[in-house]
Amino acid sequence: METRALQTKPRRRGRRDTPPVNTAPDAFNLASKSCDTTRFGFLSDSEIGAMRDRCFELLDSYGVVVIHPQAREALIRAGAKPGRDADRLRLPPELVKEALETTPKTFQLCGKTPQFDMTVPRADGSFIMRSGTGAHGYVDPRDASYRNLDLQAVREMAAVCSDLNQIGYIAHPFVHGVPEVTADIHSFAEMTAHTNKHCWLQPYGKENVEYVMRIAAIAAGGEEALRARPITSVITCSFSPLEFKHMDSEVIIQAGKYRMPLHACSLPSAGGTAPLTSAGLVLMAAAEILSMVVLAHLLAPGTPVIAVPLMFTLDMRTGSALQSCPESVQSASMAVQLMKQGFGLPTHTYGSGSDTPDVDHQAMAERAMLTQTVALSGADILGGIGQLECATVFSPVQAVLDNEVGTMVRKFMQPADVSAETLNWEEILKVRAGGHFLDSAHTLALCREQFQPDVFLREGRDDYEKSGRRTAFEAARDKALVSIKAAPEGGVLSADQRREIADVVAAGDRHIVEDVRTGAATQVI
Repeated sequence: METRALQTKPRRRGRRDTPPVNTAPDAFNLASKSCDTTRFGFLSDSEIGAMRDRCFELLDSYGVVVIHPQAREALIRAGAKPGRDADRLRLPPELVKEALETTPKTFQLCGKTPQFDMTVPRADGSFIMRSGTGAHGYVDPRDASYRNLDLQAVREMAAVCSDLNQIGYIAHPFVHGVPEVTADIHSFAEMTAHTNKHCWLQPYGKENVEYVMRIAAIAAGGEEALRARPITSVITCSFSPLEFKHMDSEVIIQAGKYRMPLHACSLPSAGGTAPLTSAGLVLMAAAEILSMVVLAHLLAPGTPVIAVPLMFTLDMRTGSALQSCPESVQSASMAVQLMKQGFGLPTHTYGSGSDTPDVDHQAMAERAMLTQTVALSGADILGGIGQLECATVFSPVQAVLDNEVGTMVRKFMQPADVSAETLNWEEILKVRAGGHFLDSAHTLALCREQFQPDVFLREGRDDYEKSGRRTAFEAARDKALVSIKAAPEGGVLSADQRREIADVVAAGDRHIVEDVRTGAATQVI
């Protein structure tokens, strides 16, 4: 029978036992009630099936452009046929389905220490959050001033995100003050040196892949240690519509050598690189992600692949890309449904973020809607913590506020038990006229399970006025600054590891910067 997920009557499934006290479950704590229920969504079962069929048809009849020679040869050997354009290959449905069947459905993202290990998908059916990436700008938590993001900002991001219990892993941003063509090498080296949490790696150029992978291996304690415990996962992207750069195919090959989980990322823009409808935008993202699943199957067999549809919509008045408008939020929800229910892949998309440039009322409204919608749609990973201005700016204060929203949504998603015990049925039948439940044994047993905010306020007017009208913003700023001040100056790696990483960074600068200067390398930023 066809069901629309907008009608959210949950199916009852098995639940995990809940401990007596669990006020703030986090990204690593699985001792919470199962969230594994029928989700909110816009697509019916039949629509998911129709979209699935369209994806197979698009890849089979039109295909994708693949530049990397090794990737092209592997696809042709596996049965791909030439398309109508140069370098375009058509992917038969049998190949796509084979890739989907053999792709691991569960795996670990490890921290440098086991306390930060995460299993994807989470056993309780809820989500992991990660910090924003790609930001070029930084809002200083001390005075809210804006500057280009630099290596000091990377260290501060690492410090704040390491202390936030909803953030499971951290993405490195773009940095200024270093050679532009090796910004990824500098930024990743700084980030992984200053956190024990898992790091998400994003190479910016094809010559850079080898260097950032070497840094990941050093931070893990060696290549074999990285293979055994993937403390880093890596993003590979499509070039919408339906093209793949040399670099991103090379990322898949290198990830396979290290058994490093892949985030297969599509970033189409409705009205620009994809049709101006939610359905067309989702189709584009899904087809590109499936192509990367096929490439991983052939180039790095056995490598875990996370579907990452990052959905944007062009503002037709200004040409600006938007990530938190209603169209993008709806598309993200639909993409999560399709990738999880239609193709059985763990899924990661923006679960926070806003289109405004500041930590303001609009930012909180947009990201609250985005976080709840995407979480209820079943996303395994919610990205974008701390990001503003359509993922181009990072704010530590916003990251603290996002962490609070994540805690609330995680608590909200835990199913409510309905039983004689949870109804407190016997006491309801005996309560006297004018009575209450303040001294009930039932109330005393459960009172510590309530959500208790960290930085959001619940004070009355008198206390608010006495505080000088201090808001959640000030509380979040103070929390961020405490984390920055308390962070170990030398980071979390040994002196030998730091020296070895510095040598790799210097070698990358010598090789890549010189090659670009002489025209020997073509960088894609």
